[in-house]
Amino acid sequence: METFASVIIGTGSYLPNVVVKNSDFVNYEFYQENGEKFPNSTLEIAEKLKDITGIEERRYAEKDQVNSDLALIAAQRAIDDAGIDPETLDLIIVGTNFGDIQYNSNQPDFLPGVGTKVKHGLGIKNPYTVAFDIVFGCPGWLQAFIIAETYVKAGMAKRALIIGTETLSRVVDKHDRDAMIFADGAGAVVIEAQATNGKKGVLSTAVRTDTKDEVMYLHWGKSYKPDTDENVGYVKMLGRKIYEYSLSNVPAAMKLAMDRAGVDILELKKVFIHQANEKMDDAIIKRFFRLYKSKVPEMVMPMSIQKYGNNSVATIPILLDEVLHNKREGHELKEGDVIMFASVGAGMHINAMVYKI
Repeated sequence: METFASVIIGTGSYLPNVVVKNSDFVNYEFYQENGEKFPNSTLEIAEKLKDITGIEERRYAEKDQVNSDLALIAAQRAIDDAGIDPETLDLIIVGTNFGDIQYNSNQPDFLPGVGTKVKHGLGIKNPYTVAFDIVFGCPGWLQAFIIAETYVKAGMAKRALIIGTETLSRVVDKHDRDAMIFADGAGAVVIEAQATNGKKGVLSTAVRTDTKDEVMYLHWGKSYKPDTDENVGYVKMLGRKIYEYSLSNVPAAMKLAMDRAGVDILELKKVFIHQANEKMDDAIIKRFFRLYKSKVPEMVMPMSIQKYGNNSVATIPILLDEVLHNKREGHELKEGDVIMFASVGAGMHINAMVYKI
């Protein structure tokens, strides 16, 4: 019996034009969780953030753009890159956490969903092109890919458009220094079911969810500034807890995916990891290769967080698009190369995928 694998046939991404540098936060007032104002200057806080996360600047959506606008641009670019008729898509799956949020608002809007808005924007008339969103934290784009792969394996889909899109700048507390971490952007891929005999496409996956204490590591909470409206919520995170959790658990999930693929660690050419924190990602990669008693190869981990910030579900597909289109110096991929995707985020969720070009 012929088996099919999910093969990427097109990629696209979109980064908004508004560039926000660390120095642009100089007039912000940051408060601690207990409501006390930070004694450090905002410039000192920004410099420390750069040392820890690597972030120098990030992108924000234009005032007249919402999340689905970013998604539509990335989607169209992926479709054009694949050279397909969008009417042939069986699935449109969007990884996103807050839907469309208007400028100067932080009210999530999922009615209708981002996926259905993208389908509308693409002008797809085929009623059997099914579009939906998933909320899975920062690993949402990769989980959407895993869901699409399941459809392909079950023979329920031949082509799918998978998008990761977010406008996190609209849901941050401007009095929380973590606001400097988050950014906006969108990335997309088109996958196709192909009979490859294991020569290319998705080789394996691994997913886990931890919800004991971990469920509140990233959550919705009130502003840190006293005397603000307690009914208005923002993204809040326990940075140290997330760091410790990620280092303890992400490498093991990556190893599980690698072992399921039956591929030697020496064959792994690139790891596309969620761009959450430069130091954290570097530590995860070191621990992962240590599990195989192997040194970390040079240039194995492309990074974009320095200039793009953490745009959640969009970080991996944006980075993949840039590498495949030779926009990342020193990072190239060729047919037969084995790569890995890995992500961690709100849930807490972790996922990983091994893929052959």
